[in-house]
Amino acid sequence: MRVLITGSSGQIGTNLGLRLLDAGHELLGVDRRPNTWTERIPLLELDLLQVGSQLADGVAGAGFAPDVIVHLAANAKVHELVLHPERALDNVTTTFNALELARALRVPVVFGSSREAYGDQSAGLTSEDRAVVAKSPYSASKIAGEALVRSYAECYGLRTLTYRFSNVYGRYDNDLERMERVMPLFVREIAAGRPITVFGAEKVLDFTYVDDCVSAVFAGIERVFRGELHHETINVAYGEGNSLLDLVRFIGETLGVEPQVTVEPTRPGEITRYVADISKAQRLLDYAPQVPLREGVRRAIEWSGVSAG
Repeated sequence: MRVLITGSSGQIGTNLGLRLLDAGHELLGVDRRPNTWTERIPLLELDLLQVGSQLADGVAGAGFAPDVIVHLAANAKVHELVLHPERALDNVTTTFNALELARALRVPVVFGSSREAYGDQSAGLTSEDRAVVAKSPYSASKIAGEALVRSYAECYGLRTLTYRFSNVYGRYDNDLERMERVMPLFVREIAAGRPITVFGAEKVLDFTYVDDCVSAVFAGIERVFRGELHHETINVAYGEGNSLLDLVRFIGETLGVEPQVTVEPTRPGEITRYVADISKAQRLLDYAPQVPLREGVRRAIEWSGVSAG
């Protein structure tokens, strides 16, 4: 199987790309920046915002004919898109360009969406039949992307699969100079004995270790390629809620440090509660997440090499 991944230099893209290569599949990454973690993933360095129809020419020029396109490229920091909403429009444009490539090549598309599409959920598990709610420009960009994916399935008969990811963390997520993710930020600051700020003591989120996430995506790629799945939207998460203060406590325990924490109100556009119903992923993908948050924090810190002091 030949797989093209947009956003191949990001966290999920890097982990997924390496998993596919290890399984013997052929791969081409498309990203606007080189991969800082590995040189194993072949890269077509293009900005999906700029290329338009040139994307198909670039892929053809690379001598690669994909069987499946996995579209992960996005501006992904919720609060940054609140401050810079034009970046949300960029997400819609890149999704359109990826779909146009899939239409030109007549290949299936796997789309990386987000649990942000649900907005806040006050209680219980969040299943795929819940209504979507655009609480921020970022969530609106993912809802728009899902609508585009659906339209290409309906109008052009493309096989599609949409994943709603939830707080993916772990290996290859600590590129703080490019994007400040909450877990590696907290790890770095707590290890150094510096104070941190938690925005939202009431926040309960469903953290997903990257290996669990990649297992679900890998299984879906195989199934959509074989024609066993079409036009499904699937939650990918651990299926258990933890607060940001739980996260801070687990980091402190792993590092052997007492965190210095200031709590501030949740910032505009951010979700305060989300716990996923993962029964659909279990049924369609044989998905069985293995890494709860406390263990995932330990693995993430071990991989990063960060220690207290």
